[in-house]
Amino acid sequence: MRITGGTARGRRLVAPRGRDVRPTSDKVREAIFDRFGPAGVSGTVLDLFAGTGALGLEALSRGASTAVLVDRDPAALAACRANVAALGESARARIVRADAFAFLAGPGRDLAADLALLDPPYAFERWDELLQRLCICQAVRAGGMVVIERAARRGPVTAAGYRALRSARYGDTAVDVLAREQECKE
Repeated sequence: MRITGGTARGRRLVAPRGRDVRPTSDKVREAIFDRFGPAGVSGTVLDLFAGTGALGLEALSRGASTAVLVDRDPAALAACRANVAALGESARARIVRADAFAFLAGPGRDLAADLALLDPPYAFERWDELLQRLCICQAVRAGGMVVIERAARRGPVTAAGYRALRSARYGDTAVDVLAREQECKE
């Protein structure tokens, strides 16, 4: 597993052994970030269910100013910390050990990220609740983008308060890109 573009292109990332963590493949990560074009990514990035931190670190490599990497799994967080240190991104990456919903109810409130990267386990089903919470607590700013990685067998993720921009399939993986609307309803 490597960073696929930007200033850290080609740098290796570590992942914990076992089946508990499913890092985004290089191919899917590259496809996600190539869609942003030559301008790359800017502003603050929220990487929920960060695992190894690969998505957030890819965003930093491609121009994001800061990244907040959130996960609750100790093995994944150990790999995430090692990857942040190996890439020299300790000043721009903040690692938080928390459940996604607990983070959004507490330290994630009013984060106003420009981009949220959501890559939970493929069995995750609480999409409406998660997207509503992201919107209501202002973790993603109005007009900000949300990238969702999910199992391709599940249909596209949509929710009130978001406009679907595109969906793409990469083997067993699918990616949905949404834009947060101005209004959020509780």
